[in-house]
This record gives sequence, C-alpha cells and structure tokens, in this order.
Amino acid sequence: MTVISPIIQLGDPQLRQKAAWVDNIQDESIQQLIDELIATVAKANGVGIAAPQVAQPYRLFIVASHPNPRYPNAPEMEPTAMINPRIVTHSPEVIKGWEGCLSVPGIRGLVPRYQAIEVEYSDRNGKLQTQELTDFVARIFQHEYDHLDGIVFVDRLETTLDMITEQEYQNRVVNNA
Repeated sequence: MTVISPIIQLGDPQLRQKAAWVDNIQDESIQQLIDELIATVAKANGVGIAAPQVAQPYRLFIVASHPNPRYPNAPEMEPTAMINPRIVTHSPEVIKGWEGCLSVPGIRGLVPRYQAIEVEYSDRNGKLQTQELTDFVARIFQHEYDHLDGIVFVDRLETTLDMITEQEYQNRVVNNA
C-alpha cells in the first residue's frame, strides 16, 4: 500500500528551502517518493504537488491535472512525475489566473504566469522529455517549479487585493455567484 504523506504548511521553513538535484532517479527511495506524491495529490484533490511540500528536498514534482472540486474545469491527464525540471523558453504572454496550494489551505490568488512554456525534465524512467505546455497545465508546472526554489504562489501576487478565501472562490468563481 502506498503511503499518503503529510503536506507541510506555509510557515514550515522546509517549504522555503531550495531543493536538491536528483542524482539517481532509479534509487528505490526516489521511486517510492514518486508513488507517495501521486497518492498524496490524488487524496488531497490537487492537480500538482512538489517533493518539498512533503518535506523531501528534491527537484521533483507531479503534474496531475484532472477535474475536481478545487479545479472543476481542469483538463484530464495522467499524473506525470517531472524530475530535475527546467523551463527552456516561455511565451511573452503573461496571464493572471486563480491558484491555490495544498500548503496554503483556504486561500486563492490571481497569479501572473506565462501562457506557454517549453520544458525539459526526466521522467521516472530517467528518460529526458521535452514538452510545450500551455494554459492551465503550464500554470501547474510553473506553480510546482516555484516550490523547488522555495517560492509559494502568494509570493507572486501583484497585490494582496488579488487574494480571496477558498469559500469566496467557490462562490464567486466556480459557482459564478
């Protein structure tokens, strides 16, 4: 049975540390961590999770976009482990969109992100992947990538006026109240 890891919260100093490069992707502990992250993000109804969010200081995250109560319009994709990722290029277009974070419960913010990015990462088999990501999936990647450098979405807000509670987000944005 795969372990569900506790998600550390904003204020835990581990969330603000820069993560280390993964040297041996095939190491049993890294493969187990990938499985734990996939199980943890699914249990939490998230669309992504980074290793630092479960107090593991590695440059590794999961992108797992799918419709759920937190993101009802998210596109469907298989959970994907992205190890030692990097952004190769990005579009000039920056779009503000709503984000939340499993480590910052109860708060949403309008965060500016690149609309399209070209990324490289190693998959869980150690194979180098190159992809162009756009819109919501590009947003997930950038959000999780920030976690690897100790950055959380609230750091990216242009103003605190772009922040609302989860309840208001559900009422105003999801339910269009």
